Amino acid sequence: MNRMEGKVAIVTGGARGIGRQIVETLAQEGAAIVYSLDMGVGEYQLPNVRHVQLNVTNRDQVAKFVEDVKTEFEKIDVLVNNAGITRDALIQKMTEDMWDAVIDVNLKGVFNLTQAVAPIMMENGKGSIVSISSVVGVYGNVGQTNYAATKAGVIGMTYTWAKEFTRKGAAVRSNAIAPAYVETEMMATVPDKVLQPIREKTPLGRLGQPQEIANAVLFLASDESSYVNGHVLEVTGGLRL
Repeated sequence: MNRMEGKVAIVTGGARGIGRQIVETLAQEGAAIVYSLDMGVGEYQLPNVRHVQLNVTNRDQVAKFVEDVKTEFEKIDVLVNNAGITRDALIQKMTEDMWDAVIDVNLKGVFNLTQAVAPIMMENGKGSIVSISSVVGVYGNVGQTNYAATKAGVIGMTYTWAKEFTRKGAAVRSNAIAPAYVETEMMATVPDKVLQPIREKTPLGRLGQPQEIANAVLFLASDESSYVNGHVLEVTGGLRL
């Protein structure tokens, strides 16, 4: 199927893990172009993927990039706010730098991209914004005060934008996805003695796969979800933290 045929998409944090799977899935579904934004280097074999090294916390970089995309394509159909980091510690040991770093990327980065892209979508009368939150933003998690705050904030912004971007009749939808634990390169460093209890707590008995998150993004980014707005989709295997 070509559920993204002709669409111009931007995915932040697209160089590896879930973000890379999202980029490849949207491209394989026929997108005209998928921009992968990341601080790191990204290499793709797909002709309709362009990787751009960009810091989502830098408003000037973001504004210039978005303006360049608008100049070339005259539209942006899909924005996937995926870039995120962790700096875990119990609150008594969490430093101001740890707090600020996570807030900057996970919250300010989402704000910067959405603020730049939304007016273009509204001008064109339609668009889909999909922001990656986390089950931690819904239920909290020990040692992740900063991460939980940002992911809960993403949910709050998602609800707000679902109302704000449709005020003048534009069909600009805002939704979020809240994954649980997913098997990525980062998770490969976590000892099995830590992961096994998580599997046991998950009704489906396993961790998620990056493709399963990408499939959820594809649904929300495509016209198949044209009446879905202001929704947080939990992709957790049934896990409640």
